[in-house]
Amino acid sequence: MNKILDYRDHSKDPKGWADELGISQEAVEIYLASDVFDWHIDSFIWHRIFGYDLTERHDHGLFGARFYSQVDFPRIREARVTGACWVITTNPAKIATERANAFVQNLAELQSIIASVPDDFAFVRNVREYRAARAAGKHGAFIGIQGGNALDRDPSALDLIPDQAVLRITLVHLSSSSLGVSSSPLAGRGKSRGLTLAGREYVRRLNEKKIFVDLAHISREGFFDALEEHDRSQPVIVTHTGVSGVFPHWRNLDDEQVKAVADLGGTIGVIYQSSFIDGPLLGGSVEGVVRHLEHIVKVAGDDFASLGSDWDGAITPPRDMPTCLELPRIANVMLGRGWKPESIQKVLGGNSLRVIESLRG
Repeated sequence: MNKILDYRDHSKDPKGWADELGISQEAVEIYLASDVFDWHIDSFIWHRIFGYDLTERHDHGLFGARFYSQVDFPRIREARVTGACWVITTNPAKIATERANAFVQNLAELQSIIASVPDDFAFVRNVREYRAARAAGKHGAFIGIQGGNALDRDPSALDLIPDQAVLRITLVHLSSSSLGVSSSPLAGRGKSRGLTLAGREYVRRLNEKKIFVDLAHISREGFFDALEEHDRSQPVIVTHTGVSGVFPHWRNLDDEQVKAVADLGGTIGVIYQSSFIDGPLLGGSVEGVVRHLEHIVKVAGDDFASLGSDWDGAITPPRDMPTCLELPRIANVMLGRGWKPESIQKVLGGNSLRVIESLRG
């Protein structure tokens, strides 16, 4: 029996939603008229750790929507997020064979959860399938991997991914691996600070399989090593990051990196982690997120900025956007800062879909 999700349809009362959020009706109407796509939702990790039920509606959890309980399937539907990349994060403590086996099991589990709510969610692999899901009134759920070492057992491990079931792979995460070095100051660095030979081959294999190379989390040296190997006819992405032109931080991209992504026709998803956006761990704001988006637009144009929340990725979100339910406040801040509606719609989802379509159709 199909599970029924618990959520409200705000499209039936845009003014009521605007009043509830304390924003303009114009912002809500622009938002409702947009594709809304998020490059990085990490909620599945909590399902794995303590059985967090993605199909149930949750409150703010034990820590007031910090670290987890920012997203679930009902709230994603109520927030009218029309598509997203739901992430399988790699456990680096396992040995290579166990990591590969765990990925296979986790992929099947995540697909099963998505399939349990067929009236509201559809697993998709490209924009054609996303559009079909959207036309049927469903959320288009892509799947990604955080940590390429999930499948670094041997060169054939990437073949465990069936029929483009994975949209993107973040090459490295918070720890360095056989593929390369993380940007994290805790990752440790040997003689090489970039990609290994195995990491370079990994990039080439991802290009062959039309899986996006995601350069979030990687060291600056590894970032440019990856671009050396990357097929220049394909876009590259950075799914969840800030930009150092607004707030200098080891986790954020500099302007040269922003331009490099744009030069390959890719996109950069801005993260909602307060300490990467504004500085204070508990003091982030929606306006701070928009300032990062604005900087990408200033450096590269409005075709290259997108949303990459990292919801439920152990982040501390903006104080005025603790969960996905407050997401239209981004459109409101953009309007208040003079953004044109067409640019707002590009950032909310249009840019992401353009990039996916250019690789996958």
